[in-house]
Amino acid sequence: MKNKSIWGAVFSGCLLTLSFPNFNLEVLAWAALIPLILVSYNQDVRRSFYLGFLCGIIHYLGAIYWVAYTLSQYGKLNWFLSIALLLVLAAYMALYIGVFTALSAWGYSICGDSFLFAAPFLWVSLEYLRTFMLSGFPWALLGYSQYLNLWIIQIADITGVYGVSFLILLVNYCLAAAIWRFMNTDDSTGLIPCWRIVAGCAIIIILCLSYGFWRVESLNQEVQKYVPLKVALIQGNIQQDKKWDPAYQDATMNIYKRLSDEAAGAAPQLIVWPETATPFYFQSDEKYQAQIFDWTVSWKSWLLFGSPSYEFALPKPKLYNSAYLVSASKSVAVRYHKIHLVPFGEYIPLKSILGFAGKLVAQVGDFSSGEEYKILQIPQGKFGVGICFEVIFPQLVRKFFDRGAQFLVNITNDAWFGDTSAPLQHFSMLVLRAVENHTYVVRAANTGISGFIDPTGQIMSASHIFVEDYLIGNIRLIKNKTFYAEYGDVFSWLCIIIYGLWIFRVFRLKGKCNCLKN
Repeated sequence: MKNKSIWGAVFSGCLLTLSFPNFNLEVLAWAALIPLILVSYNQDVRRSFYLGFLCGIIHYLGAIYWVAYTLSQYGKLNWFLSIALLLVLAAYMALYIGVFTALSAWGYSICGDSFLFAAPFLWVSLEYLRTFMLSGFPWALLGYSQYLNLWIIQIADITGVYGVSFLILLVNYCLAAAIWRFMNTDDSTGLIPCWRIVAGCAIIIILCLSYGFWRVESLNQEVQKYVPLKVALIQGNIQQDKKWDPAYQDATMNIYKRLSDEAAGAAPQLIVWPETATPFYFQSDEKYQAQIFDWTVSWKSWLLFGSPSYEFALPKPKLYNSAYLVSASKSVAVRYHKIHLVPFGEYIPLKSILGFAGKLVAQVGDFSSGEEYKILQIPQGKFGVGICFEVIFPQLVRKFFDRGAQFLVNITNDAWFGDTSAPLQHFSMLVLRAVENHTYVVRAANTGISGFIDPTGQIMSASHIFVEDYLIGNIRLIKNKTFYAEYGDVFSWLCIIIYGLWIFRVFRLKGKCNCLKN
């Protein structure tokens, strides 16, 4: 493999990482894959796979390096094993880019430049597959790099985040194809002149930007007609190594009470504490349960908070990561159990085979998954709750809105991530959830980032990490459903179908002309 090809793949990997938080150089995403495409464009399939895989390894090591910190600091693994597991996860994610470049090279060898029409459909198909494969890990999907680019991301109310990824990939491939044609004027496989490629790409971008501008302006006017709600978010900043120590229970609860007392001065109608804010079982701890009931009466507000819970079952009780909604009349209105658990963080997949990994969940227990997408209700309206990891799954969140939710609450504990890029990466994904469902998103995080996001994806306010804080925000309870909320991943399935039809066409061409290049 030539050094030039290797450096092209490495360069693309670095540009991709720079497109995401904490760097936030989102403009780079629109050209990040051009070096990789150019060096793998006319290679054989195996070499193209290796180049894509190398690009992916570089990118994902830069994007999810925090995994090693979490495993070492809180999983109590040594650094050697933590880094080894990081490499395994990064390699798994890199496989998807390797498959993309391999199939791209194969398609180009048969169809030439016309493959640029199929490439974005292939990319989305692979991203969608990663969302579900092995329980799913759709972290750092290409579309998330644009969370600050409001006009571009508005198409997500139809396509989900995958549509933004599609658009970025299309631009990268069109520009790469134009550069390739310009550099190889004698290439007989080129079917489309450079100027047509660039012009076609520009028209698509202008149309998407126009839609985004119209959508932002119309939403900003439309939301004013909906019911207002004042919400207080409480960020206790409880350190992870003290969170479950019984000696700190009183201190922890005093912090939440003090911050909530201060926030109550603004007369919020809903107060939100983070995931597992109570370091005890709220359902059975009479002392703290009585205290929380009394506090909600004094605040004259509904309270939403996270707490572990359990249900008696055979052969052993079931443990849940739950959210409780408590009224100002000393009653629990509803309890929601987290549905999508974190592999190796809240449960061990394939435990009979991977039992050695049990120490990774020693601090949080072996949780069971909830089964019901419960809608929580207060007098002003209805809302859904996504606990921590759940909000990175577009399909899961939209189900709350398909069932009538009017805003989304995310409660989380990102203390596991430390002072890394992970808290901002996690927070940035909520921007796309807001756009996909045209909803306000409120987020209470133990150590931050807590904040408010409006239906256009605009971040209204956000806290700093590792500080005690509270935020007050006014949101609106929107009743309209977006296309995405109502119909789900139609766009992604359409991409899969279109790419499948294109593959069928390729096989027909291959059979006719037998021109596959080795």
